[in-house]
Amino acid sequence: MQLSEEQRAVRDVVREFAVEEIRPTAEEADRDQQFPEDVWDGLAELDLTGLTVPEEYGGYDADRVTYSLVNEEVAYGQLSVATALSVHCLATSCIAEFGSDDQKERWLPEMVEGRPVGAFALSEPGAGSNPAQMETVARKEGDEYVIDGKKQWITNGQRSGVVILFAKTDPEDPRSITQFVVPKEVDGLEVGKKEDKLGLRASDTTTLLFDGARIPAEKRLTPVGEGLSAAFSILQGGRIGIASQAVGLAQAALDEAVAYSQDREQFDRPISEIQTIRHKLADMKTNLEAARLLTREAARRSDAGEPVEVWASMAKYFASEMAVDVTNEAVQIHGGYGYVREFDVERLYRDSKITTIYEGTSEIQKKIIARNVLD
Repeated sequence: MQLSEEQRAVRDVVREFAVEEIRPTAEEADRDQQFPEDVWDGLAELDLTGLTVPEEYGGYDADRVTYSLVNEEVAYGQLSVATALSVHCLATSCIAEFGSDDQKERWLPEMVEGRPVGAFALSEPGAGSNPAQMETVARKEGDEYVIDGKKQWITNGQRSGVVILFAKTDPEDPRSITQFVVPKEVDGLEVGKKEDKLGLRASDTTTLLFDGARIPAEKRLTPVGEGLSAAFSILQGGRIGIASQAVGLAQAALDEAVAYSQDREQFDRPISEIQTIRHKLADMKTNLEAARLLTREAARRSDAGEPVEVWASMAKYFASEMAVDVTNEAVQIHGGYGYVREFDVERLYRDSKITTIYEGTSEIQKKIIARNVLD
């Protein structure tokens, strides 16, 4: 699809930032498992932490195609940073779409500036792909809700200052799932251990433990029982974001593989002249561009107001599986060097796998797609 002049300008600015500011920090951030806060501040200076926030609250109010482009380019720099940004945008989107005027005024202008960082607390130890099974409960007591439960796999778990929480108001009724905005400093909320992950190691992923945490009733975002439908609505856009990240990650791996193949010599010639390597690069490029086109089409349809659930799932499924395949081939082209940390493809390979898991596994995406085919 043809990008507008403004969309191309945004893409180019973010690509420059990714290459000059994000990529140079990636290896150290991954090794030390520390998020690069200076990079986050740079994203805020570019207005990207307000990407999905309406202009009246100081945000960029980006269309879905622009949102996709930003995710792709930030992930080209490092997936951990792109993931932190996309989850922050999930949080701001929830407040912008479902919050009261007071809630929007309270949170959005500050979140546009990058602080507080947002978190999105839907998953639980026993409720990942089926959130209706969640056990976290927010009981109404007078003018307050009292929250008990445990959330897991929470990106920005340590860094965040505000949490978008999903909880049942009736422990026996999955239809009572409701959305709340919870300040991180509330009594009774504890951050659990930081997960030691295969990839995405610079992104802090934790549990959140709620033990009698009390919040005023006005912290409720959605009417009682409308939290799950709100989550699914927001996640459709989020899946386009993850597909975009997978494309950006795969582009980085392809670029590394091309450069290495032209520099590395075997049998008295660059390995890029060997037909087997050339065929690998051809397959990588073709599948990458197919994923990019599918993702852009999902974003375009979203901007056009068309039904996008299936398109978002197709984009997320195809792009994430493509990213695993492309990074795997990039490692293979590097040979033994692809297996050591000295070369970026080792990190890109480890990072790629999570794109097939978070915000809905590949199996869940195929379920959604197949349902559409058969209906």
